[in-house]
Amino acid sequence: MAFAQRIDCMECGGDAFLVQPPGDDEPVEAGDVLVYRCRDCGQRWDVVVDDEDLDGS
Repeated sequence: MAFAQRIDCMECGGDAFLVQPPGDDEPVEAGDVLVYRCRDCGQRWDVVVDDEDLDGS
């Protein structure tokens, strides 16, 4: 499953990028956390993967 490399920062509206993409040999499961950091304000965003993300819904 492909995850967004960039999300909108909810703090300043800037670009937050995935800090460390999961490796090809690391399956992502519900409950895993993807970490994003905003390049403009430095805010960190921890996004928890849920079943809907895995289903593609």
